[in-house]
Amino acid sequence: MLRLLLLQVLASCLWLGHSEVVTSFASCPQFFYEETPPNDVLEPQKPAWICQRYRNSYRFATLYDREKRIPVYSAYIYQPGTDKRPHKWWYVEPQLISKNNLNEMERESVLIDEHKFTLDQIKDSQAVREDYDKMTGLSRGHLSPCGHLYSKESKMATFTLTNIVPQDTSLNNGQWNIYELKTMHEKSKGCTTTYVITGAVPGNTYVVEGRVNRPSHIWSAACCLVGTQPKKAWGAIAGNDQNKVENLSLGELENRLRGLYGGRTVTLFNNACPRQ
Repeated sequence: MLRLLLLQVLASCLWLGHSEVVTSFASCPQFFYEETPPNDVLEPQKPAWICQRYRNSYRFATLYDREKRIPVYSAYIYQPGTDKRPHKWWYVEPQLISKNNLNEMERESVLIDEHKFTLDQIKDSQAVREDYDKMTGLSRGHLSPCGHLYSKESKMATFTLTNIVPQDTSLNNGQWNIYELKTMHEKSKGCTTTYVITGAVPGNTYVVEGRVNRPSHIWSAACCLVGTQPKKAWGAIAGNDQNKVENLSLGELENRLRGLYGGRTVTLFNNACPRQ
């Protein structure tokens, strides 16, 4: 009897250790400065905390809105690498479907053909490829972008639809792309480690027959460490209907988000990151 009890405890520990969709970021705190995620003002009514796991490693972290079928934010460490943009398979998150032992993102076709899920089951709490294929004037906007991560495996992991929002195509291909590729490169010079959180403010409209929320704004914040000390921080925000990006201080971005979240105080990083 004792042996059976110990085996049951061990099995439950293994389940917890391999779970990707969890109730906090306790399994992947390394993507947040001082292991401190944003405060709960950004938390949606039906949240999912996802430690984005690909090929047995956590690559970044995402707070996902099951009801609106978009990520609220993704957090990662800025480590641009020289590997080319990988051939893009689009992934979904099996553990948003139901409790199961599939602990990594997977392609829809694999879940349907090999694991016998239906497309309707997958669509119930997340966006799928056909949602984005039906959109016009909007494209797949990465919150944790492929170009900001170092290894091929980490880059591949960014192609999960739980990391994607409907983004104005002109913005995605224009000024936001410039921010990701050029502004981030310039601002992070001299940084030993740069923590980044990029998010989307839920909007008042939906696309694809009301399935997927169209964010009103896209934003990003970064905290730069030299050695182990925060030395500077910055932010950016863009309305998701025009090709324009505003570069802000971290404090200005948090104040802007405060206004977009009903006047409630938004804290994106540990207080040691400079606000000015």
